Amino acid sequence: MIGWLIVACEVLFWVFVVSGLFTRYVLKWKMISVCLFSCTILADLILLVVSVVDLAHGQTAKLSHALAAVYISVSVVYGRRMIQWADNQFAHLFLKMPKPKKAPLFGKEHAKQEREGWYRHLGAWAIGQAILWGMVWFADDVSKAQQLLVMAGRWTLVLVIDFVWSFSYTLWPRKEPKATLEKPSD
Repeated sequence: MIGWLIVACEVLFWVFVVSGLFTRYVLKWKMISVCLFSCTILADLILLVVSVVDLAHGQTAKLSHALAAVYISVSVVYGRRMIQWADNQFAHLFLKMPKPKKAPLFGKEHAKQEREGWYRHLGAWAIGQAILWGMVWFADDVSKAQQLLVMAGRWTLVLVIDFVWSFSYTLWPRKEPKATLEKPSD
């Protein structure tokens, strides 16, 4: 059931985002759009409450419970950014606003962007770990919470790998390829 709830919450998140964009740009109801964007948090709260209640009632934690914690934390950290991205895309496609600026692909700016991405990942990881360990506590039996502990460990490993990857650009910045002009042969 939790797996389907994650899917439903993701759909609900994007329904609120699209509705917010529609009311902001098509209907010109700015305050209603702000309310709709704020409702994206509702999807996370529903998922969190259902997951915790499920564990508190004696269910053995499944991968879906662990994924719920990951989904919630990623949504909290990246949700605003995803809404901003959708807002920029909508404004460009439907209102003919300037095309959103592309992320830098080379040099120090790219390295800075990679580090900032890792810091966001660290924030999502910290929130996710708090949720996972909170769920372990609610499960009230470590043997029933093994999937949560496995996810906590795997995510820590992914965070370490992401750190190495992201900060490698600080030590070895990606260089822009040099355009080579070949002379046509006679």
